[in-house]
Amino acid sequence: MKPKINIALVGAGRIADVHYPGYINNSRARLYAVCDSDEALARRRQKEWRCKRSFTDYQQLLADPDLDAVEILTPQHLHLPMVEAAARAGKHIAVQKPMTTSLPLADRMIRACREAGVVFKVTDNYLFYPPLQKARELIQSGRIGEPSGVRIKLISGGKGGWPIPPAAWQWRLAEKEQGRGLQTFDHGHHLWTTAWYLLGDFYKVKAWIDYADGIIDCPATVIWRYAVSKAHGVCEFQHSPELRIPSQYYANDEWMEITGTRGILFIHRCTGEIHQGPVLSVFDDQGMQSYDQIPSDWVEGFKGSLMNFVDAIEGRADPLLTGAAGRHILSFSLAAGRSAALGREVYLSEMDAFWPGLEYHRQRSRERRRHPRHQARSRLWQWFGAAADARYADQAADLTRELLAAYDPHQDPDWSALVVLRLTGQGSVGDQIFCIQIGDGKAGFLSAEKKWQPDLEIVVPAGTWAMILLKKKRIETAFLQRKVKILTGKAEEALKLRAVFGL
Repeated sequence: MKPKINIALVGAGRIADVHYPGYINNSRARLYAVCDSDEALARRRQKEWRCKRSFTDYQQLLADPDLDAVEILTPQHLHLPMVEAAARAGKHIAVQKPMTTSLPLADRMIRACREAGVVFKVTDNYLFYPPLQKARELIQSGRIGEPSGVRIKLISGGKGGWPIPPAAWQWRLAEKEQGRGLQTFDHGHHLWTTAWYLLGDFYKVKAWIDYADGIIDCPATVIWRYAVSKAHGVCEFQHSPELRIPSQYYANDEWMEITGTRGILFIHRCTGEIHQGPVLSVFDDQGMQSYDQIPSDWVEGFKGSLMNFVDAIEGRADPLLTGAAGRHILSFSLAAGRSAALGREVYLSEMDAFWPGLEYHRQRSRERRRHPRHQARSRLWQWFGAAADARYADQAADLTRELLAAYDPHQDPDWSALVVLRLTGQGSVGDQIFCIQIGDGKAGFLSAEKKWQPDLEIVVPAGTWAMILLKKKRIETAFLQRKVKILTGKAEEALKLRAVFGL
C-alpha cells in the first residue's frame, strides 16, 4: 500500500477542532504532528489526536524528515514567515484564510512556494461545503439561466455556539486595531470566496462599514460587480448581541440567494442552524424544488478541503484556492476596506496600481465612455473641446520655447533624459517637434531635424499643450481625455517631466 501523507497542524487553537475530523479514518493522510507555542496545549492535542509528535517551535517541526506537509492555522499576520520557512524546507503548504494581510506579502508567499516547487493552497472550507458545491453545479448546468445577482447575509449573535478562548479574541482585536475587521476581513473571506466560487472574478466594490461598540464591524453592506458578466452582488453583515444563534460552531449563520434569468437558488444556512428544513432549494417555472439529502454540517467543508490538499500533493487535482486565487480574494477584502475608508467605489485594479487614484479615474472614464447615454454626449463634448483647445494652438511654439525658464533641477537632480515633444496641428497651425535634453542640472533644446532615440516621447495637440502651459488645463485631465499620449517611455518619466517644469 502507498504510505500515508504525513501532515502537521501548526496552530492548535479553536479552529483546529474542525480540521482534525478530516484525518479520522483517512486512508491517504494522517495527522502526524501538532505544533503550538503553548506547550501544554500542544501535548494535550497530541494525546487527544494520537499524533506521533508535538512541537512548540515550527522550525523544529519543519526539520523533521518524516513530515510531508503542513496546515498553517495561526493568525494571518504570522503566515508569511511560516510559509516561507515551510517552502524552504520542501514541505507542501495549506494556509488558513486569509492568506496574509497585504498583497506584497501574498506575492512573497506565492513566489517562495513556486521557487521551492511545493504545493501551496489557501484553505477556505466554504468551497467544499456540500450545499455550495451543489449550488455551483446547478448554476453551471444552466438550471437558473444566466446569473444576474448574488445576495449573502451574515448574522452574528452574542450567545450560542462553542466557547472561544480569550487568546483567540486577543489576536482578532489586534487585527481590528490595524484596520482589518473581525467580520468583513476575517470572516468576510468566506463570503467573498463563496461569491467568487459561484460566479467568478470581481471587478469593483463599494462598502459601507460601521462598528458596534467600536469593535464589531457591523452593520456593514458590501456591493460589487463581477469582471466578466454583468452580475452584481451584495453582502449584508448584522450583529445582534442579545441573540442566541443555534450553532455547533461559531455563533453566526449565513444564507445565500442567487438569481438567474430562469430561476432563483436559495442556500438556507451555513455555519449555524437558524433556518430549518432543506438546506438548498431552487424556484423556477416548475415551482420550488428542495434538495433534502445534502450533508450540511459545517465541518464537511474542512474534510473536503483536506482531501483537495491531499489530491494536490499527489498530483490528482489543482489546489482550491491556489495562491493566485487566494490573492484575488485578499485583494477584494482590502478593496472593500479601502472603499469604506474613502467613501467611494474601488476597482480591484487600483490595489496593484502605482498611482491608485489615477487608476480609479481611468476606470471611471472607461465606464462612462461605454455607457450609451454618454457616447453621444462625449462626441459632442469632444467636438467643442477640440474647438476650444484650437484657439490656443498658435501660442504653443512660443510657450514651449519659454518652458526652459521654468526648469527646476532640484525637483529631480539625478534625472537625465532626452524628451521629444510632438505637437499635432490644429486650425491653421501645423505639426511641430521639440527635442529637450535634460541632465547635469540643465535643460536645452536640440535640433529637431535629427532622428533622436528619446527616453520619453509625447504627442499632444498644439492647442491642448498651450492650455497646459497657460495653466488653463491640468496635464492629468488632458491625459485622462487621451489628448496626451506617451509613445515612448514610461509614465514615471512623464511624472518627472511634470515635476521639473511645474506642469
